[in-house]
Amino acid sequence: MKITNLKTNHIENPIGFDLGKPSFSFIVTETTAKKQVAARIEVSKDDEFNSVIFDSGKSKEIDSLAFQPSIDLEPRTRYYWRVTVWADSGEISTSEVAYFETAKIDESWKGSWITPNLDSDIHPVLIKKFNIEKTIKSARFYVCGLGFYEININDKKCGDEYLSPNLNAYDKWLQYQTYDITNELKLGKNEVEILLGAGMYKGRFGLDRKENIYGDKFALLCEMVINFEDGESLIIKSDESWKVRKSKILASGIYDGEVYDDTFIDSTDYGVKKIALGFDRLKARLSLPVKIKEKLKPVEIIKTPKGETVLDLGQNMVGWLEFKVRAEKGTEINLQYGEILQEGNFYRDNLQSAKAEFKYISDGTEKLVRPHFTYYGFRYVKVSGLDEEINKDDFTGCVIYSDMETTGHIETSNELINRFFLNVLWGQKGNFLDVPTDCPQRDERLGWTGDAQVFSGTASFNMDTFAFFNKYVYDIAREQENRNGLVPNIVPVAGTNVSCSSGWSDVATIIPWTIYVQYGDKKILEQQFESMKAWVDYIKREDDNSFSTRLWTTGFQLGDWLALDGENPESFAGGTEESFIASAYYYYSANIVAKAAKVLKKEDIFKEYKALADEIKGAIREEYFTSTGRLALKNQTAYILAIYMDLVPEGKKDRVVKDLRERFKLDKNYLKTGFIGTPYICRALSKSGCNDLAYKILLNKDYPSWLYAVTMGATTVWERWNSVLPDGKISGTHMNSLNHYAYGSVVEWMYRYMAGINPIEDKPGFRYVKLEPKPHCSFKYVNMSYKSPVGIYETKWEIDNEGKLKFYFNIPFNAEAKVVLPDARFDKVMVNGQKLINGAQEGDNVVVELNSGTYEFCYEPTISYIKYYNIDFSLEELIKNEETKKILEETLPVMLPHGMIEKIGDKSIRELSNMPFFPVSSELLEKLDEKLEKIKVVFE
Repeated sequence: MKITNLKTNHIENPIGFDLGKPSFSFIVTETTAKKQVAARIEVSKDDEFNSVIFDSGKSKEIDSLAFQPSIDLEPRTRYYWRVTVWADSGEISTSEVAYFETAKIDESWKGSWITPNLDSDIHPVLIKKFNIEKTIKSARFYVCGLGFYEININDKKCGDEYLSPNLNAYDKWLQYQTYDITNELKLGKNEVEILLGAGMYKGRFGLDRKENIYGDKFALLCEMVINFEDGESLIIKSDESWKVRKSKILASGIYDGEVYDDTFIDSTDYGVKKIALGFDRLKARLSLPVKIKEKLKPVEIIKTPKGETVLDLGQNMVGWLEFKVRAEKGTEINLQYGEILQEGNFYRDNLQSAKAEFKYISDGTEKLVRPHFTYYGFRYVKVSGLDEEINKDDFTGCVIYSDMETTGHIETSNELINRFFLNVLWGQKGNFLDVPTDCPQRDERLGWTGDAQVFSGTASFNMDTFAFFNKYVYDIAREQENRNGLVPNIVPVAGTNVSCSSGWSDVATIIPWTIYVQYGDKKILEQQFESMKAWVDYIKREDDNSFSTRLWTTGFQLGDWLALDGENPESFAGGTEESFIASAYYYYSANIVAKAAKVLKKEDIFKEYKALADEIKGAIREEYFTSTGRLALKNQTAYILAIYMDLVPEGKKDRVVKDLRERFKLDKNYLKTGFIGTPYICRALSKSGCNDLAYKILLNKDYPSWLYAVTMGATTVWERWNSVLPDGKISGTHMNSLNHYAYGSVVEWMYRYMAGINPIEDKPGFRYVKLEPKPHCSFKYVNMSYKSPVGIYETKWEIDNEGKLKFYFNIPFNAEAKVVLPDARFDKVMVNGQKLINGAQEGDNVVVELNSGTYEFCYEPTISYIKYYNIDFSLEELIKNEETKKILEETLPVMLPHGMIEKIGDKSIRELSNMPFFPVSSELLEKLDEKLEKIKVVFE
């Protein structure tokens, strides 16, 4: 038995974070035991545990998802902790030692805010020289530099993070970082250089693309605390003794890039002065560090028709190119970044006003070069300024994103779906740089709340997002403070006067609840509860001021953004009535607040907001549903929200589902939804017994569909369903990002329904799950693994050549699962090679309760899943092709005289076996089976 993944506040060995009351979590692996009987957690000030400050003793109360010891933390102190677990098998194991280290907590700052005596547009380097004459025991650097900063100690970069101190609501709070620099210092002379860049603090940023949103001067605050072996300490602090020179960085900005002149040498000391920024906004970091997480090599050097030299990284990525320089002094090398080629030539008009370039002037020496205070979203890089033939091995794409562990993976028998899954994952990597941004390339890169909200479920399967979202929702709460509970559509606001909108502002309730259910740590609810409640209270005030209808009918709404069913071509809001969307979210958020209050044992608040939610649902039903259950609105998104958010009147769901299917039939089974409807399409369909339609829509390849972009060679998810047209031309330059993750939210359905892993709200954190895969004959197999907070779950299903269903499940230690086997008969199910003896028949399914372990099920389903249903094309599509029509006429003659093809033309061959009026016998299907491969070849 092995204990792994020891995390404090869901971060591995954090240094200098704002920890509050620390929460410990861990995972047990490599055991055949089923349950944790007891555990013990010890916390000490030394790694030998001679100075223990907390010892739980052997306890049944310790939860591996989140345990908060009762300890008072001291400033600038490293604590060590370990856990011992007793299992039901009698096994006992003690973990390796983990640690966490506090920041300054409430200590006052000895350093002062300083700013260089330079024009505010000149990038500075702040310098401090000092001597060390004794043996160092430990050294820490506490730093906040505005806008961005990088530290060099003795000519070496300090730490492995970039773009510090990241992006937050700088007018509300300022993060400082802590660095362990014990090994960076040396006996004798030492020199610290801190480079400052404009960043989002004072560079061009925000919807208005203005400069100096949060401040107009570079600034630095720091303290270096050096502890010696003899017990004495030395503090190097920011004050007026620091020196300043002009930087080789002549300009930097998030949108425009960076200019770096290596020939520039400045030995003048311009000095610094104090600046009154105060200390009340300072807070130890919440942001995870942004790191180089992967590196890519160019796959090709392209010579374009215009004669340009372009590097193709083979993947739309976020970060920069690092490259070796061998050029004469004064050579100016220019790298320009773009997402797509047009007519074979470099293109970047969709970046709007962002220049997205890096200019480097060589000093004549060979070296490795990179930008410091910017990043780019790109696949292609145009290189100019180098006379000789360039070597692609000299260039490396550095992929940056917040330091999150990848936790989920899905692989299927369909290569297009596999590529789509990777596209979604790459979209998350590219947009999760401290803030969940809308896009990483053009002159925007903002924390649009709607994108983050709809994608949060997918994101949290793909990666461990607890700490990432914990920081983001903290920013949300801070932005609400002087807005009476209103949640802006963009967080941080970044100087823009933005309003709120349903679906976007509901991020305040949805993300904390999503994270609680995913990770089982109610700490995020405790932190965010007042924010969650304040947002619902804001809507309720709007409601009360408009006659207390319990509908949200006032104010600006973004609607179903970028939906395809709008009547007004000038509007981006789609065709679904905005008040319906707003009211649906009003209910959804009020209900979440009620559930959170219940978790936090706030009974009076639970009753109040449950009653409010019920009133809203009642008002929606009265306004939008007839007595027979007909929904007054006919848009896909309206049906989807009604089903997904449980707004349909009791006993009327069948009617709404029937109308939803009819709606999709009218739309030729293609989606028309935007940012609001798209995340829930497949979940609403599978939830309603329309699994076949969910798969059909997922697998569509023509515009508008998820796979259209994949067939066009996309390596990330696009902002628009047709960002690139079939001829390869970009569909427009306004609002056309090729790395926009919101539509990738369907991957949550792939985890929950295709692979079948669902956490249970009453037992959060995957301690107890419902494993209910929904196989479909359009796939031969689906494999999923998810490293949950309790350990690795695996689900695999396969349809073998004889039509049997095979399932593989791995349930981690100390977890349980309710397994639902579809289309099964209890007496026909085999598990691990033996007849199933425990479980129950529930309708068409067999249900089994399982503990930790590995299980293989196999049975012949009650409906056919065999290969001749693997044709995705509808009969209507097939008869458009003369050759396939001829094959069908030969094989299905009984259908044509009766007009059956016309009647059920939206059905594919693989769906027809479930239709009682389909006039084809099993013998005829066998005959048809011989023809299907030919049909597939002809049609494809």
